[in-house]
Amino acid sequence: MVDSTEYPTFQLGKPRFQQSHLKEAIQLLEDFKNGMSPPGVSDKELWRAQKLKQAIIHPDTNEKIFMPFRMSGYIPFGTPIVVGLLLPNQTLASTVFWQWLNQSHNACVNYANRNATKPSPTSKFIQGYFGAVISAVSIAVGLNVLVQKANTFSPSTRLLIQRFVPFPAVASANVCNVVLMRHSELEEGIDVFNSNGKIVGSSRIAAKHALIETALTRIVLPMPILVLPPIIMSILEKTPVLRSHPRLVLPVHSLVCLAAFGLALPLAISLFPQMSEIETSQLEPDIAMATTSKTVIYNKGL
Repeated sequence: MVDSTEYPTFQLGKPRFQQSHLKEAIQLLEDFKNGMSPPGVSDKELWRAQKLKQAIIHPDTNEKIFMPFRMSGYIPFGTPIVVGLLLPNQTLASTVFWQWLNQSHNACVNYANRNATKPSPTSKFIQGYFGAVISAVSIAVGLNVLVQKANTFSPSTRLLIQRFVPFPAVASANVCNVVLMRHSELEEGIDVFNSNGKIVGSSRIAAKHALIETALTRIVLPMPILVLPPIIMSILEKTPVLRSHPRLVLPVHSLVCLAAFGLALPLAISLFPQMSEIETSQLEPDIAMATTSKTVIYNKGL
């Protein structure tokens, strides 16, 4: 039996959490922080409030993140793009279109979930966007051309190899996207906080750690999404059911991509926590001298 206290009655097209619930969650956490929690508030309610706030509110700006660009919205809004990236027999136009759409979505996700302790000019976003799109399209088109010209491959082998082309294109473009959009953090540093949430200083070393961790996450994320479905579909397409009902290939392909996305996203974002810790001894001397804490916290972004 489903616990009705965990989930409200489903309403198509409506948000699961009402705005009043979000405001109540934020207020509850603020009261807890100030030592003014209402009597009888349980740990379960506090954890639920924190989960709700972290899913919707940016930790630096305290503003709501637009739904399609939240990590909680990555699967429903990203899966159709993944299906498009992995469609067989891609033309040049379709390859360019899906890579452009994917990197457009990624750029918005990166910007919406960036470290925002320092102001970032719009030019950085535009620079990262175009850099990612150009790198993704160039790699994807280049690899497709190489595969097409490889006369040693049979048609079936060539088709299978082409299905794996999106992964190196997307992974390299993701790294390019993160670095170009956030490289100003390496110059200016990002704020680091003590356990009480007080700013200790601005660290370029912490910024470097944040960018490396985010880049690694962006490499791991597309790996199961863009590698597993081609393998699985190459097997399923040989089954009697899909051979006799070719119209089922796209729905089955979509379900496989959705399952791979559901596996990859928790795996990737669990590699490094959004609010990461680093020992003060690893940071700049002025920051290490500014606090008695052995570790400080920084927002690495997602």
